Amino acid sequence: MFSVAASVALTTCTPSLSSLEKVKQTKVLRVATVNSPTTYYQGPDGPTGFEYDLARGLAEKLGVELQIEVASSPPAALELVRSGSADMAAASLGVSRLRGEHVRFSQPLLTVVPQLVYRMGAAPPDNLADLKGSLVVPKGSTHAEHLLIAKRSAPALTWSETEDDDAEDLLEKVASGEIDYTIAHSDLIAINQRYYPKLRVAFALADSQDIAWAFAKDRDSSLFDAASDYLGAIGETELARLRDRHFGHIEQVDALGAVALATHAQTRLPRYRSAFQKAAAQNGLDWRLLAAISYQESHWDPGAISPTGVRGIMQLTAQTALHLKVADREDPFQSIAGGARYLRAIIDQLPPEVVEPDRTWLALVAYNMGVGHLNDVRELTDSLGGDGRRWLDVRQSLPLLGQPKWYKRTRHGYARGRQAMHFVGNVRTYYDMLVWLTDSSTDGTTMADNRDTAITTTPAMAPPSDVVPDAEQVLKIRSPIL
Repeated sequence: MFSVAASVALTTCTPSLSSLEKVKQTKVLRVATVNSPTTYYQGPDGPTGFEYDLARGLAEKLGVELQIEVASSPPAALELVRSGSADMAAASLGVSRLRGEHVRFSQPLLTVVPQLVYRMGAAPPDNLADLKGSLVVPKGSTHAEHLLIAKRSAPALTWSETEDDDAEDLLEKVASGEIDYTIAHSDLIAINQRYYPKLRVAFALADSQDIAWAFAKDRDSSLFDAASDYLGAIGETELARLRDRHFGHIEQVDALGAVALATHAQTRLPRYRSAFQKAAAQNGLDWRLLAAISYQESHWDPGAISPTGVRGIMQLTAQTALHLKVADREDPFQSIAGGARYLRAIIDQLPPEVVEPDRTWLALVAYNMGVGHLNDVRELTDSLGGDGRRWLDVRQSLPLLGQPKWYKRTRHGYARGRQAMHFVGNVRTYYDMLVWLTDSSTDGTTMADNRDTAITTTPAMAPPSDVVPDAEQVLKIRSPIL
């Protein structure tokens, strides 16, 4: 009897481990998330995504392994946290008063806008009271919370909530005409408009909404505090860099541009795909990056001539063609091979402290306006307190090359820096679209094969999961999606 009582006493006196101590003891950080281009997905090089990258950084800081628990929806991810099956949730979670009753939210990771989406061709509604048709939102979403509040002033408002479809599924259903409206976050809408160009935004339901991580409210705050310290330590600059990496160019190309690329990928790209693949393989590049540059330069038109005299499918100048020993700039195969060698040479000229993906984006600046101007803008960026090794900082400085106050300080003078800025953004967008439109397994070339060369990061988003892309059967332009 005495030994049993003593055992009980000892057990009750032993302090339980804090949430942070449990993570460190098990050496695993369990993170609940969802498959989404804004959070977590499997890219050609493995797991990626904005919130995945952040969570991986937290796990590394804590010295533990990151264990991803994929939930069917953001509310399901929250339930994994509340039940103790996950330590935290990183699932594009909108901060709301109702959710805040059950979980602790971290500082905001980014800010989005909840928007109502309809299909091009339909009459755009002015407000929620103006809706004529079916409105469907994910069950348990913050969008449903917005609608409950809106119904107070619009009693006739009706909608349905679904557990079977996530936000991306509903966007596809709007694009195909299966439903009339849905509500989604602005970042997810912008990504999907490139794949479903008939998606249109009618209006915003709120000025903004914060996206944050969630932690159990009924447990101690030690893990929450550690995550807060981590986010505070990386700072807004690094958060901005991550946001740019994943979302910085998603609105660069409009719906018409997306349709045009899909059309040209079907009618023009097949003629030159093998040439892009061969040239890329010879120079350690991703062929879709090379094709994206070419599309930005000429829309894959070998006879293209710019007002400044550059010619061909890769728009090489006469001097560059001579240097690359390209005898005929208007021969698409010579031009593609020369353009690949040129990009490779630029990448190799950059100092080793410039790492991917910034290395590739800065090389694109030089491809557009020359290595000399790139060096100028990198030096200018450093002098202004930025980091000339980082695309995000250099991008902010590029427009200054068109202003006398600034370009007079540089070695090579005036340059159309704003044009170069848009060039890089467009190429990044076209590259992401080509990754979606082509199956990387068809030719065995993925960015993982080029880990030490150009673009060792994954594209900014994954394609919608219900689409099986193929470059030869790209998108049927008569499809209701387009």
